[in-house]
Amino acid sequence: MRKEIYITDYNCVTPLGFDVSSNWNHLVEGKSGVALHKVIDNQEAFYASIIDTEKLDEEFKSNFDSPNFTRLEKMFLLSLKPLIEKHEISEETAFILSTTKGNISLLKNQTELPEGVYLSNLAQKIADHFGFKTKPIVVSNACVSGVMAIAVAKNMIQAGKYKDAFVIAGDEVSEFVISGFNSFQAIGTEPCKPYDKNRNGINIGEATAAVYITSAPSENEKFRFKIAGDSAVNDANHISGPSRTGDGLYASIKNAITEAHVTSEQINFISAHGTATIYNDEMEAIAFNRMELQHAPLNSMKGYYGHCLGASGLLESIISMESARHGILIPSKNFEEMGVSQPLNIIKKNQPASVQYILKTASGFGGCNAAIVLEKC
Repeated sequence: MRKEIYITDYNCVTPLGFDVSSNWNHLVEGKSGVALHKVIDNQEAFYASIIDTEKLDEEFKSNFDSPNFTRLEKMFLLSLKPLIEKHEISEETAFILSTTKGNISLLKNQTELPEGVYLSNLAQKIADHFGFKTKPIVVSNACVSGVMAIAVAKNMIQAGKYKDAFVIAGDEVSEFVISGFNSFQAIGTEPCKPYDKNRNGINIGEATAAVYITSAPSENEKFRFKIAGDSAVNDANHISGPSRTGDGLYASIKNAITEAHVTSEQINFISAHGTATIYNDEMEAIAFNRMELQHAPLNSMKGYYGHCLGASGLLESIISMESARHGILIPSKNFEEMGVSQPLNIIKKNQPASVQYILKTASGFGGCNAAIVLEKC
């Protein structure tokens, strides 16, 4: 019989707060981190979810002595520290870092590649600071990275490679990222509206998140969520466009649900990707309907956090677990009128719910799709 793997602790650093409780309280109140920001000097301000740098530096100084860290590294350290303080690092503890761009801001005005821009060096720097004894693992697979990092930890522990794992995920808003999405004409001119008829594009966001994953939870844990099933499927559709038939996402969901030994009817809540682009939202609606999940309550967190790239999957998994713990489903912010061809049960206001099984999905460039089923224990 395969080991059962659990998430028993987590934390996050976002524009809505530097811990989970402050984030949750703001979400229940309907507050969003999305606001107008000017990132590129010769361009107008645009809507994004960005952490206040002064507040970040103040928080970092109150927790750490060394100033020799980049802005993103400070975010990573702050998200991970509370977990490190509660759980022991052993010779069999994995350290997994999820990101799409890492320290991409270090490339600005440089003629040579700085060492810190390599993702392996970023991971090693964080690992060394906290004294990890195993070689760090980097998961960088576009916007499914955060969800995949959970799956990687689960599968490696089940295979006997490790006994437990700390997983962190993060990305920051940068000129490079904004320019890239602008080239696709994908940046929205207003706060994003996932699945809404009047949506016009994404908002970029930034955050870091951290979870502790183990096969042997202690009796002192406040909660535990079993990673009941996972899957990642690449439909090889297009370098940036999602499959019109939702093949990859459909297969990922089907595999994850099958491994979890649950039916579509047992899924109590879907934390979807929901980028507020026409093709992504439509593809998801098709995939969910193919899996007969159109009646499951669903939201996208992009209206609160923007699209946090490699952090999004892990951050949104944490918020979905908080929803299950508090028995409250958060609305899909800014949604008013259905803008996809297939029916979905999109959450429009805070609603009480008994949640045992969560489906978290993600999709990204290159045709990658991922899904996990989390079970509240």
